[in-house]
Amino acid sequence: MTTIGQQTLADVDAVFRERVSRGVAPSSVWGVFDRGGLVASGGHGDRGDGAAPDADTVYRIASCTKSVTAATLLTLVADGRVRLDDPITDFVPAFADVALPTPDSPTPTLRMLLTMSAGFPTDDPWADRQESITDDELDAVLRGGLLFDSVPGTRFAYSNLGYALLGRVVAVVAGAPFTRVATETVLRPLGLTETVFSADAARGFVVTGVRPDAGSWERLPMTGPGAFSSIGGLFSTVGDLARWATHLASAFSDDPAPGPVSSADRRLMQQAQRVVPASVVPKSVRPTGYGFGLFVEQDPRFGELVSHSGGYPGFSAHMRWSVRDGLGVVAFENATQAKVSVAADQALDLVLEAHAAARPGDPSHHDAPGTGRTTDATRAAQAAVSRLLADWNDDLADAVCTPNVAMDAPYERRRRAIAQAVERVGADLGAAPVQEQSTAPSHLRWWLPGTSGRLRVEIRLAPLAAGRVQTLVVTAEPAER
Repeated sequence: MTTIGQQTLADVDAVFRERVSRGVAPSSVWGVFDRGGLVASGGHGDRGDGAAPDADTVYRIASCTKSVTAATLLTLVADGRVRLDDPITDFVPAFADVALPTPDSPTPTLRMLLTMSAGFPTDDPWADRQESITDDELDAVLRGGLLFDSVPGTRFAYSNLGYALLGRVVAVVAGAPFTRVATETVLRPLGLTETVFSADAARGFVVTGVRPDAGSWERLPMTGPGAFSSIGGLFSTVGDLARWATHLASAFSDDPAPGPVSSADRRLMQQAQRVVPASVVPKSVRPTGYGFGLFVEQDPRFGELVSHSGGYPGFSAHMRWSVRDGLGVVAFENATQAKVSVAADQALDLVLEAHAAARPGDPSHHDAPGTGRTTDATRAAQAAVSRLLADWNDDLADAVCTPNVAMDAPYERRRRAIAQAVERVGADLGAAPVQEQSTAPSHLRWWLPGTSGRLRVEIRLAPLAAGRVQTLVVTAEPAER
Protein backbone atom coordinates (compact mmCIF):
# COMPACT_ATOMS: atom_id res chain seq x y z
CA MET A 1 0.00 0.00 0.00
CA THR A 2 1.30 3.46 -0.90
CA THR A 3 1.12 6.48 1.37
CA ILE A 4 -0.08 9.58 -0.48
CA GLY A 5 0.80 12.83 1.29
CA GLN A 6 -1.80 15.25 2.57
CA GLN A 7 -0.40 18.08 0.47
CA THR A 8 -0.83 16.01 -2.68
CA LEU A 9 -4.43 15.22 -1.73
CA ALA A 10 -5.05 18.91 -1.04
CA ASP A 11 -3.66 19.75 -4.48
CA VAL A 12 -5.96 17.16 -6.05
CA ASP A 13 -8.95 18.54 -4.17
CA ALA A 14 -8.15 22.04 -5.39
CA VAL A 15 -8.33 20.88 -9.01
CA PHE A 16 -11.98 19.86 -8.60
CA ARG A 17 -12.97 22.72 -6.30
CA GLU A 18 -11.81 25.18 -8.95
CA ARG A 19 -14.03 23.56 -11.56
CA VAL A 20 -17.15 24.10 -9.48
CA SER A 21 -16.19 27.68 -8.68
CA ARG A 22 -15.65 28.27 -12.39
CA GLY A 23 -19.13 26.94 -13.19
CA VAL A 24 -18.07 23.85 -15.17
CA ALA A 25 -20.65 21.76 -13.29
CA PRO A 26 -22.92 22.15 -10.25
CA SER A 27 -21.07 19.36 -8.45
CA SER A 28 -17.76 17.55 -8.68
CA VAL A 29 -16.53 14.54 -6.71
CA TRP A 30 -13.23 12.66 -6.77
CA GLY A 31 -11.40 9.73 -5.24
CA VAL A 32 -7.76 8.64 -5.15
CA PHE A 33 -6.91 4.96 -4.73
CA ASP A 34 -3.87 2.74 -4.40
CA ARG A 35 -3.51 -1.05 -4.42
CA GLY A 36 -5.28 -1.20 -1.07
CA GLY A 37 -8.37 0.67 -2.28
CA LEU A 38 -9.78 4.17 -1.84
CA VAL A 39 -7.29 6.41 -0.01
CA ALA A 40 -9.19 9.70 0.03
CA SER A 41 -12.11 11.46 -1.62
CA GLY A 42 -13.68 14.88 -1.75
CA GLY A 43 -16.56 16.73 -3.27
CA HIS A 44 -17.63 20.26 -4.07
CA GLY A 45 -20.76 22.10 -5.11
CA ASP A 46 -24.40 21.15 -4.63
CA ARG A 47 -25.39 17.62 -5.61
CA GLY A 48 -29.04 18.64 -5.65
CA ASP A 49 -30.08 18.61 -1.99
CA GLY A 50 -27.88 21.40 -0.69
CA ALA A 51 -25.04 19.05 0.27
CA ALA A 52 -21.69 18.47 -1.39
CA PRO A 53 -21.24 15.04 -3.00
CA ASP A 54 -19.20 12.37 -1.26
CA ALA A 55 -17.84 8.91 -2.05
CA ASP A 56 -21.33 7.38 -1.64
CA THR A 57 -23.18 9.80 -3.92
CA VAL A 58 -24.56 8.14 -7.06
CA TYR A 59 -23.77 9.44 -10.55
CA ARG A 60 -24.15 7.97 -14.01
CA ILE A 61 -20.77 6.64 -15.13
CA ALA A 62 -21.78 6.28 -18.80
CA SER A 63 -19.06 4.67 -20.92
CA CYS A 64 -17.02 3.54 -17.93
CA THR A 65 -19.64 0.77 -18.19
CA LYS A 66 -17.79 -0.63 -21.20
CA SER A 67 -15.11 -2.18 -19.00
CA VAL A 68 -17.82 -4.11 -17.15
CA THR A 69 -19.33 -5.19 -20.47
CA ALA A 70 -15.95 -6.46 -21.66
CA ALA A 71 -15.30 -8.24 -18.37
CA THR A 72 -18.71 -9.94 -18.46
CA LEU A 73 -18.09 -11.21 -21.98
CA LEU A 74 -14.65 -12.51 -21.00
CA THR A 75 -16.21 -14.67 -18.28
CA LEU A 76 -18.28 -16.37 -20.99
CA VAL A 77 -15.17 -16.82 -23.12
CA ALA A 78 -13.34 -18.35 -20.17
CA ASP A 79 -16.22 -20.80 -19.69
CA GLY A 80 -15.92 -21.88 -23.32
CA ARG A 81 -19.39 -20.64 -24.20
CA VAL A 82 -18.23 -18.17 -26.84
CA ARG A 83 -15.03 -17.29 -28.71
CA LEU A 84 -13.61 -13.85 -29.37
CA ASP A 85 -13.24 -14.56 -33.07
CA ASP A 86 -16.86 -15.66 -33.54
CA PRO A 87 -18.77 -13.44 -36.00
CA ILE A 88 -21.53 -11.26 -34.62
CA THR A 89 -24.04 -12.93 -36.94
CA ASP A 90 -23.82 -16.09 -34.80
CA PHE A 91 -25.63 -14.21 -32.05
CA VAL A 92 -27.48 -11.36 -33.77
CA PRO A 93 -29.04 -12.80 -36.94
CA ALA A 94 -30.34 -9.38 -38.00
CA PHE A 95 -26.76 -8.32 -38.69
CA ALA A 96 -26.74 -10.64 -41.70
CA ASP A 97 -28.86 -8.00 -43.47
CA VAL A 98 -26.06 -5.41 -43.12
CA ALA A 99 -24.24 -4.81 -46.40
CA LEU A 100 -20.51 -4.83 -45.66
CA PRO A 101 -18.36 -2.09 -47.26
CA THR A 102 -16.42 -4.32 -49.69
CA PRO A 103 -16.99 -7.77 -51.23
CA ASP A 104 -14.09 -9.21 -49.22
CA SER A 105 -14.96 -7.55 -45.89
CA PRO A 106 -15.09 -9.97 -42.95
CA THR A 107 -18.17 -10.03 -40.79
CA PRO A 108 -17.24 -8.16 -37.60
CA THR A 109 -16.11 -10.49 -34.83
CA LEU A 110 -16.52 -10.09 -31.10
CA ARG A 111 -12.83 -9.17 -30.90
CA MET A 112 -13.34 -6.38 -33.45
CA LEU A 113 -16.30 -5.08 -31.49
CA LEU A 114 -14.37 -5.17 -28.21
CA THR A 115 -11.45 -3.24 -29.72
CA MET A 116 -13.59 -0.70 -31.58
CA SER A 117 -12.39 -1.92 -34.95
CA ALA A 118 -15.59 -3.21 -36.56
CA GLY A 119 -15.55 -0.34 -39.05
CA PHE A 120 -18.58 1.58 -37.75
CA PRO A 121 -18.55 5.40 -37.61
CA THR A 122 -18.05 7.10 -34.25
CA ASP A 123 -21.52 7.61 -32.82
CA ASP A 124 -21.61 9.33 -29.42
CA PRO A 125 -24.40 11.91 -30.01
CA TRP A 126 -26.72 9.36 -31.61
CA ALA A 127 -25.92 6.42 -29.32
CA ASP A 128 -26.26 8.42 -26.10
CA ARG A 129 -29.99 8.69 -26.87
CA GLN A 130 -30.51 5.01 -27.66
CA GLU A 131 -30.13 3.41 -24.22
CA SER A 132 -33.76 2.48 -23.69
CA ILE A 133 -34.58 1.02 -27.11
CA THR A 134 -35.63 -2.61 -27.30
CA ASP A 135 -33.84 -5.52 -28.92
CA ASP A 136 -36.45 -5.48 -31.70
CA GLU A 137 -35.74 -1.80 -32.33
CA LEU A 138 -32.01 -2.51 -32.48
CA ASP A 139 -32.68 -5.30 -34.99
CA ALA A 140 -34.67 -2.83 -37.08
CA VAL A 141 -31.67 -0.47 -37.06
CA LEU A 142 -29.48 -3.28 -38.38
CA ARG A 143 -31.94 -4.36 -41.04
CA GLY A 144 -32.09 -0.77 -42.24
CA GLY A 145 -28.37 -1.00 -43.02
CA LEU A 146 -25.24 0.62 -41.63
CA LEU A 147 -22.53 2.95 -42.83
CA PHE A 148 -18.86 2.02 -42.50
CA ASP A 149 -15.82 4.25 -42.09
CA SER A 150 -13.41 1.39 -42.73
CA VAL A 151 -13.23 -2.28 -43.63
CA PRO A 152 -13.98 -4.29 -40.47
CA GLY A 153 -10.84 -5.23 -38.60
CA THR A 154 -8.57 -2.57 -40.10
CA ARG A 155 -8.68 0.53 -37.86
CA PHE A 156 -10.00 2.04 -34.64
CA ALA A 157 -13.13 4.19 -34.38
CA TYR A 158 -14.97 4.65 -31.10
CA SER A 159 -18.25 2.77 -31.45
CA ASN A 160 -21.11 2.53 -29.00
CA LEU A 161 -23.08 0.43 -31.46
CA GLY A 162 -20.35 -2.20 -31.22
CA TYR A 163 -20.74 -2.44 -27.45
CA ALA A 164 -24.53 -2.55 -27.76
CA LEU A 165 -24.04 -5.63 -29.95
CA LEU A 166 -21.74 -7.14 -27.34
CA GLY A 167 -24.45 -6.67 -24.74
CA ARG A 168 -26.79 -8.64 -26.98
CA VAL A 169 -24.17 -11.38 -27.32
CA VAL A 170 -23.94 -11.70 -23.54
CA ALA A 171 -27.71 -11.93 -23.26
CA VAL A 172 -28.02 -14.54 -26.00
CA VAL A 173 -25.22 -16.75 -24.69
CA ALA A 174 -26.22 -16.48 -21.03
CA GLY A 175 -29.96 -16.71 -21.71
CA ALA A 176 -30.77 -13.67 -19.55
CA PRO A 177 -30.83 -9.87 -19.95
CA PHE A 178 -27.41 -8.28 -20.16
CA THR A 179 -28.03 -6.11 -17.09
CA ARG A 180 -28.78 -9.15 -14.95
CA VAL A 181 -25.82 -11.15 -16.26
CA ALA A 182 -23.35 -8.29 -15.70
CA THR A 183 -24.74 -7.67 -12.22
CA GLU A 184 -24.74 -11.30 -11.11
CA THR A 185 -21.51 -12.33 -12.84
CA VAL A 186 -19.21 -9.35 -12.21
CA LEU A 187 -20.64 -6.61 -10.02
CA ARG A 188 -22.12 -8.47 -7.04
CA PRO A 189 -19.31 -11.04 -6.66
CA LEU A 190 -16.91 -8.11 -6.28
CA GLY A 191 -19.10 -6.37 -3.72
CA LEU A 192 -20.02 -3.51 -6.05
CA THR A 193 -23.43 -3.17 -4.46
CA GLU A 194 -23.81 0.53 -5.25
CA THR A 195 -23.28 -0.01 -8.98
CA VAL A 196 -26.64 -0.49 -10.70
CA PHE A 197 -28.37 -0.15 -14.06
CA SER A 198 -31.26 2.09 -12.99
CA ALA A 199 -31.73 5.06 -10.70
CA ASP A 200 -34.53 3.25 -8.89
CA ALA A 201 -32.14 0.48 -7.84
CA ALA A 202 -29.64 2.89 -6.27
CA ARG A 203 -29.48 3.04 -2.49
CA GLY A 204 -27.60 6.34 -2.16
CA PHE A 205 -28.55 9.83 -3.23
CA VAL A 206 -28.80 9.96 -7.04
CA VAL A 207 -27.57 13.17 -8.64
CA THR A 208 -29.63 14.65 -11.47
CA GLY A 209 -27.82 15.50 -14.66
CA VAL A 210 -28.02 19.03 -16.05
CA ARG A 211 -26.94 21.13 -18.99
CA PRO A 212 -26.22 24.86 -19.12
CA ASP A 213 -29.12 27.10 -20.14
CA ALA A 214 -28.85 30.90 -20.20
CA GLY A 215 -26.69 31.14 -17.10
CA SER A 216 -28.59 28.47 -15.21
CA TRP A 217 -28.78 24.68 -15.17
CA GLU A 218 -31.53 22.74 -16.94
CA ARG A 219 -32.39 19.40 -15.33
CA LEU A 220 -32.42 16.41 -17.69
CA PRO A 221 -34.55 13.26 -17.45
CA MET A 222 -33.03 9.89 -16.65
CA THR A 223 -33.19 7.11 -19.21
CA GLY A 224 -33.82 3.51 -18.26
CA PRO A 225 -32.24 0.18 -19.17
CA GLY A 226 -32.57 -1.18 -22.69
CA ALA A 227 -30.65 -2.59 -25.63
CA PHE A 228 -27.88 0.01 -25.26
CA SER A 229 -27.31 -0.38 -21.51
CA SER A 230 -24.04 -2.19 -22.25
CA ILE A 231 -22.55 1.01 -23.73
CA GLY A 232 -23.02 3.18 -20.64
CA GLY A 233 -26.02 2.33 -18.52
CA LEU A 234 -24.41 2.04 -15.10
CA PHE A 235 -24.84 4.30 -12.09
CA SER A 236 -22.10 4.15 -9.46
CA THR A 237 -20.26 5.90 -6.67
CA VAL A 238 -16.66 7.02 -6.21
CA GLY A 239 -16.28 4.26 -3.65
CA ASP A 240 -17.54 1.52 -5.94
CA LEU A 241 -15.78 2.66 -9.10
CA ALA A 242 -12.50 2.97 -7.20
CA ARG A 243 -13.02 -0.60 -5.98
CA TRP A 244 -13.56 -1.77 -9.57
CA ALA A 245 -10.48 0.07 -10.82
CA THR A 246 -8.41 -1.27 -7.93
CA HIS A 247 -9.52 -4.79 -8.83
CA LEU A 248 -8.52 -4.32 -12.47
CA ALA A 249 -5.18 -2.76 -11.53
CA SER A 250 -4.39 -5.59 -9.10
CA ALA A 251 -3.88 -7.91 -12.08
CA PHE A 252 -0.46 -6.28 -12.46
CA SER A 253 0.57 -6.83 -8.84
CA ASP A 254 2.39 -9.81 -7.36
CA ASP A 255 -0.81 -10.77 -5.56
CA PRO A 256 -3.78 -10.20 -7.91
CA ALA A 257 -7.14 -9.99 -6.19
CA PRO A 258 -9.38 -12.98 -6.95
CA GLY A 259 -12.61 -12.43 -8.83
CA PRO A 260 -14.92 -13.62 -11.57
CA VAL A 261 -12.51 -12.41 -14.28
CA SER A 262 -9.09 -14.05 -14.17
CA SER A 263 -6.03 -11.89 -13.62
CA ALA A 264 -4.79 -12.94 -17.07
CA ASP A 265 -8.00 -11.69 -18.69
CA ARG A 266 -7.87 -8.48 -16.67
CA ARG A 267 -4.36 -7.89 -17.95
CA LEU A 268 -5.63 -8.59 -21.46
CA MET A 269 -8.28 -5.90 -21.03
CA GLN A 270 -5.51 -3.42 -20.20
CA GLN A 271 -3.28 -4.17 -23.19
CA ALA A 272 -3.36 -1.90 -26.26
CA GLN A 273 -5.02 -4.01 -28.93
CA ARG A 274 -5.63 -1.18 -31.41
CA VAL A 275 -3.74 2.04 -32.05
CA VAL A 276 -5.94 5.08 -31.42
CA PRO A 277 -5.21 7.70 -34.12
CA ALA A 278 -4.00 11.07 -32.88
CA SER A 279 -7.04 12.69 -34.52
CA VAL A 280 -9.27 10.83 -32.05
CA VAL A 281 -7.40 12.21 -29.02
CA PRO A 282 -5.99 15.49 -30.40
CA LYS A 283 -5.10 16.95 -26.98
CA SER A 284 -3.36 13.84 -25.69
CA VAL A 285 0.39 14.08 -25.16
CA ARG A 286 0.79 10.30 -24.95
CA PRO A 287 0.51 7.55 -27.58
CA THR A 288 -2.83 5.83 -27.00
CA GLY A 289 -4.33 2.44 -27.76
CA TYR A 290 -7.57 0.63 -26.96
CA GLY A 291 -7.80 -2.68 -25.19
CA PHE A 292 -11.03 -4.41 -24.17
CA GLY A 293 -13.28 -1.66 -22.82
CA LEU A 294 -10.33 0.46 -21.73
CA PHE A 295 -7.91 3.01 -23.20
CA VAL A 296 -4.18 2.47 -22.67
CA GLU A 297 -1.79 5.44 -22.78
CA GLN A 298 2.00 5.14 -22.91
CA ASP A 299 3.72 7.64 -20.64
CA PRO A 300 7.53 8.00 -20.92
CA ARG A 301 7.91 8.36 -17.13
CA PHE A 302 5.06 6.39 -15.64
CA GLY A 303 4.54 3.59 -18.15
CA GLU A 304 1.05 2.42 -19.08
CA LEU A 305 -1.87 4.51 -17.85
CA VAL A 306 -5.25 2.81 -18.21
CA SER A 307 -8.42 4.85 -18.40
CA HIS A 308 -11.94 5.33 -19.65
CA SER A 309 -14.22 8.33 -19.76
CA GLY A 310 -17.97 8.42 -19.60
CA GLY A 311 -20.20 11.07 -21.08
CA TYR A 312 -24.01 11.01 -21.10
CA PRO A 313 -26.47 13.89 -21.34
CA GLY A 314 -26.05 15.55 -17.96
CA PHE A 315 -23.03 13.55 -16.76
CA SER A 316 -19.27 13.21 -17.07
CA ALA A 317 -17.16 10.46 -15.50
CA HIS A 318 -13.57 9.29 -15.66
CA MET A 319 -11.37 6.60 -14.15
CA ARG A 320 -7.61 6.22 -14.69
CA TRP A 321 -4.69 4.47 -13.05
CA SER A 322 -1.05 3.55 -13.40
CA VAL A 323 -0.51 -0.12 -14.22
CA ARG A 324 3.00 0.08 -12.76
CA ASP A 325 2.23 1.79 -9.47
CA GLY A 326 -1.40 0.86 -8.87
CA LEU A 327 -2.29 4.49 -8.15
CA GLY A 328 -5.42 5.97 -9.67
CA VAL A 329 -8.18 8.57 -9.70
CA VAL A 330 -11.93 8.42 -10.32
CA ALA A 331 -14.10 11.50 -10.73
CA PHE A 332 -17.69 12.47 -11.60
CA GLU A 333 -19.53 15.67 -12.50
CA ASN A 334 -23.16 16.26 -13.40
CA ALA A 335 -23.11 18.49 -16.48
CA THR A 336 -23.23 17.70 -20.17
CA GLN A 337 -19.78 17.83 -21.78
CA ALA A 338 -18.11 18.77 -18.49
CA LYS A 339 -15.09 16.63 -19.49
CA VAL A 340 -14.05 15.74 -15.97
CA SER A 341 -11.37 13.60 -17.66
CA VAL A 342 -9.24 16.74 -17.93
CA ALA A 343 -9.27 17.20 -14.16
CA ALA A 344 -8.76 13.48 -13.47
CA ASP A 345 -5.76 13.42 -15.79
CA GLN A 346 -4.26 16.41 -13.97
CA ALA A 347 -5.01 14.83 -10.60
CA LEU A 348 -3.33 11.53 -11.43
CA ASP A 349 -0.27 13.37 -12.72
CA LEU A 350 -0.05 15.14 -9.34
CA VAL A 351 -0.27 11.82 -7.51
CA LEU A 352 2.31 10.09 -9.70
CA GLU A 353 4.73 13.03 -9.56
CA ALA A 354 4.55 13.04 -5.78
CA HIS A 355 4.99 9.27 -5.65
CA ALA A 356 8.06 9.45 -7.89
CA ALA A 357 9.56 12.30 -5.84
CA ALA A 358 9.17 10.22 -2.67
CA ARG A 359 11.25 7.40 -4.22
CA PRO A 360 13.94 9.23 -6.21
CA GLY A 361 16.55 6.48 -6.22
CA ASP A 362 14.34 3.41 -6.27
CA PRO A 363 13.58 1.90 -9.67
CA SER A 364 12.00 -1.24 -8.20
CA HIS A 365 8.48 0.02 -8.84
CA HIS A 366 9.06 -0.69 -12.53
CA ASP A 367 8.88 -4.43 -11.88
CA ALA A 368 6.04 -6.37 -13.46
CA PRO A 369 4.45 -9.44 -11.83
CA GLY A 370 6.65 -12.51 -12.05
CA THR A 371 9.86 -10.61 -12.82
CA GLY A 372 11.45 -10.73 -9.39
CA ARG A 373 14.07 -13.25 -10.56
CA THR A 374 15.03 -10.91 -13.40
CA THR A 375 15.35 -7.96 -11.02
CA ASP A 376 17.54 -10.01 -8.69
CA ALA A 377 19.75 -11.01 -11.63
CA THR A 378 20.06 -7.36 -12.69
CA ARG A 379 21.09 -6.32 -9.18
CA ALA A 380 23.68 -9.13 -9.09
CA ALA A 381 24.99 -7.98 -12.46
CA GLN A 382 25.21 -4.41 -11.16
CA ALA A 383 27.39 -5.57 -8.27
CA ALA A 384 29.60 -7.60 -10.62
CA VAL A 385 29.95 -4.68 -13.06
CA SER A 386 30.89 -2.40 -10.17
CA ARG A 387 33.73 -4.77 -9.26
CA LEU A 388 34.78 -4.92 -12.91
CA LEU A 389 34.91 -1.13 -13.25
CA ALA A 390 36.98 -0.78 -10.08
CA ASP A 391 39.53 -3.37 -11.22
CA TRP A 392 39.13 -4.49 -14.83
CA ASN A 393 39.89 -8.16 -15.40
CA ASP A 394 39.18 -9.89 -18.71
CA ASP A 395 38.29 -13.19 -17.02
CA LEU A 396 35.75 -11.40 -14.81
CA ALA A 397 34.43 -9.56 -17.85
CA ASP A 398 33.91 -12.91 -19.61
CA ALA A 399 32.01 -14.21 -16.59
CA VAL A 400 29.82 -11.11 -16.32
CA CYS A 401 29.17 -10.34 -20.00
CA THR A 402 27.86 -12.22 -23.01
CA PRO A 403 30.41 -12.78 -25.82
CA ASN A 404 28.99 -9.98 -27.97
CA VAL A 405 30.32 -7.37 -25.49
CA ALA A 406 33.93 -8.17 -26.38
CA MET A 407 33.01 -8.52 -30.05
CA ASP A 408 31.23 -5.16 -30.15
CA ALA A 409 34.21 -3.33 -28.57
CA PRO A 410 37.43 -5.16 -27.62
CA TYR A 411 38.14 -5.28 -23.89
CA GLU A 412 41.34 -3.25 -24.12
CA ARG A 413 39.49 -0.47 -25.92
CA ARG A 414 36.70 -0.60 -23.33
CA ARG A 415 39.17 -0.54 -20.44
CA ARG A 416 40.89 2.59 -21.81
CA ALA A 417 37.59 4.35 -22.50
CA ILE A 418 36.33 3.60 -18.98
CA ALA A 419 39.55 4.84 -17.40
CA GLN A 420 39.31 8.07 -19.39
CA ALA A 421 35.67 8.60 -18.38
CA VAL A 422 36.49 7.98 -14.71
CA GLU A 423 39.41 10.41 -14.83
CA ARG A 424 37.40 13.08 -16.65
CA VAL A 425 34.84 13.44 -13.85
CA GLY A 426 36.95 12.20 -10.94
CA ALA A 427 34.46 9.39 -10.32
CA ASP A 428 34.46 7.50 -7.03
CA LEU A 429 34.03 3.90 -8.18
CA GLY A 430 33.50 2.71 -4.61
CA ALA A 431 30.69 5.12 -3.81
CA ALA A 432 27.00 4.25 -3.67
CA PRO A 433 24.95 5.36 -6.68
CA VAL A 434 23.50 8.84 -6.40
CA GLN A 435 20.63 8.01 -8.75
CA GLU A 436 19.15 4.97 -10.44
CA GLN A 437 16.71 4.48 -13.31
CA SER A 438 15.15 1.44 -14.92
CA THR A 439 12.94 0.98 -17.96
CA ALA A 440 12.53 -2.79 -17.48
CA PRO A 441 13.50 -5.42 -14.88
CA SER A 442 16.43 -6.45 -17.11
CA HIS A 443 17.73 -2.88 -17.42
CA LEU A 444 19.45 -0.58 -14.95
CA ARG A 445 21.14 2.80 -15.24
CA TRP A 446 22.98 4.39 -12.33
CA TRP A 447 25.24 7.36 -11.60
CA LEU A 448 28.38 7.51 -9.45
CA PRO A 449 29.56 10.80 -7.91
CA GLY A 450 32.73 12.54 -9.04
CA THR A 451 34.74 15.61 -8.15
CA SER A 452 33.88 17.35 -11.43
CA GLY A 453 30.70 15.65 -12.54
CA ARG A 454 29.35 12.13 -12.38
CA LEU A 455 29.74 8.80 -14.14
CA ARG A 456 26.76 7.10 -15.80
CA VAL A 457 26.77 3.32 -15.97
CA GLU A 458 24.12 1.41 -17.90
CA ILE A 459 23.58 -2.33 -18.28
CA ARG A 460 21.02 -4.46 -20.03
CA LEU A 461 20.80 -8.20 -19.51
CA ALA A 462 20.45 -10.80 -22.25
CA PRO A 463 17.41 -13.09 -21.98
CA LEU A 464 19.60 -15.94 -20.66
CA ALA A 465 18.72 -17.34 -17.23
CA ALA A 466 22.39 -16.92 -16.20
CA GLY A 467 21.79 -13.16 -16.01
CA ARG A 468 24.71 -11.99 -18.13
CA VAL A 469 25.20 -8.45 -19.41
CA GLN A 470 24.69 -7.88 -23.14
CA THR A 471 25.01 -4.08 -23.04
CA LEU A 472 27.57 -2.18 -20.97
CA VAL A 473 27.86 1.58 -21.42
CA VAL A 474 29.98 3.89 -19.25
CA THR A 475 29.74 7.64 -19.90
CA ALA A 476 31.32 10.68 -18.26
CA GLU A 477 28.92 13.54 -17.50
CA PRO A 478 31.05 16.57 -16.58
CA ALA A 479 29.55 19.19 -14.28
CA GLU A 480 28.30 22.35 -15.97
CA ARG A 481 30.58 25.33 -15.52
